[in-house]
Amino acid sequence: MLDSLKKALTERALNAEMDHHLATGEGAGNTRNGYGRKTVMTETGKLEIDVPRDRQSSFDPQLIAKYQRRFPGFDEKIVSMYARGMSTREITGHLQDLYGIDVSPDLISTVTYAVLDEVAVWQQRPARCDLSAGLFFDAIRGKKSETKAWSAIKAIHIALGVRADGAKEVLGLWLEQNEGAKFWLRVMNELRNRGTEDILLAVVDGLKGFPDAIT
Repeated sequence: MLDSLKKALTERALNAEMDHHLATGEGAGNTRNGYGRKTVMTETGKLEIDVPRDRQSSFDPQLIAKYQRRFPGFDEKIVSMYARGMSTREITGHLQDLYGIDVSPDLISTVTYAVLDEVAVWQQRPARCDLSAGLFFDAIRGKKSETKAWSAIKAIHIALGVRADGAKEVLGLWLEQNEGAKFWLRVMNELRNRGTEDILLAVVDGLKGFPDAIT
């Protein structure tokens, strides 16, 4: 269900890398030349991504190197970047961890702003009414960057929509220190403002005040 998120953010980062490459001296006078398809392995399986190409064939992606096929530690960082509550500094920390220490600060800055734009579009997209047949509200676990070190595992709260045909879609991810009725009320208001008019069935835990927040 989260493959589309991983694909979108990875391709946005690679395109930002290409923009940075073409804007530097190494890529001067060079232009884009379409895309090539590549399959990489993450913790949850295969991920098909479109990698930008240039006419001089001088572009060497840093996020996923030309001959790299495995991407360990990828899933939890990508998923957490989509969660509301992640700061720009924390997302930059994620990217520095993914790219490694040998990448220039200018490249990290370029990719960070591209990723922030991608994340904002996803967070603010309409929550279509045809997803309101059923909604699951729960939490998944992922790592969260604090300063320069990885903190303990954090809870990323998730709203998972189920359409009438059984297809599923993640409507939102939220990073919150403490789960409570006020937090979920904020989530409900956001979903309503994004277009969810009614819910046929809500699957939740026994948190006090949760039903009232949904109502």
